[in-house]
Amino acid sequence: MSATAAAVSATTAACQAVALSDWRNLLAVIWDFLSLSLFSLGGGNTLLNEYHHMAVEQYCWLSSRQFADIYAIAEASPGPSSMIVGLLGMGAAVKEGALLALLSGLVAEVSILLPSTVLMVVAALSWNRMRNSPWRVAFERGLGPITLGILFSVGLKILRISDHDTPAYAVSLVVCVLMLRTKISPLWFMAVAGLMGALGLVNR
Repeated sequence: MSATAAAVSATTAACQAVALSDWRNLLAVIWDFLSLSLFSLGGGNTLLNEYHHMAVEQYCWLSSRQFADIYAIAEASPGPSSMIVGLLGMGAAVKEGALLALLSGLVAEVSILLPSTVLMVVAALSWNRMRNSPWRVAFERGLGPITLGILFSVGLKILRISDHDTPAYAVSLVVCVLMLRTKISPLWFMAVAGLMGALGLVNR
């Protein structure tokens, strides 16, 4: 085993899942999600790197593979991209009982949505007053590249934690090209990729 692989293995072994049945841990997690909510520019997916850090590295609730599975479920399901937070909350406490898992998922979802929602309501009430202000124009134009850069980083993160063999990387590359060059619905790509996984043609 290489030194790098040994280091990763040792880190994984030393990582102990943080129990949410301890109210102090629960409050710390709530505070983390409340704080992150104010930085969710461009939607919930822009925080995916931080979600991964919290769930896999900081609190040790999930493995990277489990995180990728939860992300796939959240993206395939109808609803906002922030749905992943509720699923992460449930995954964090599922070993401690179904009731705590449901409560944890609900608390996590409320924590990630509440601050940003309040901030957007307050901003919307006063935004029209600044419609002719050069500051508003500069702010809106500046946010575009920032959000696109964050989403690009998120895409790379998903590739790193999801793809582990040549066929998987090839599928990701083909889908990216087709998404950019055609108007084919993403649902078709999801269906084909799911079928390939079921047949064992692509392994993660």
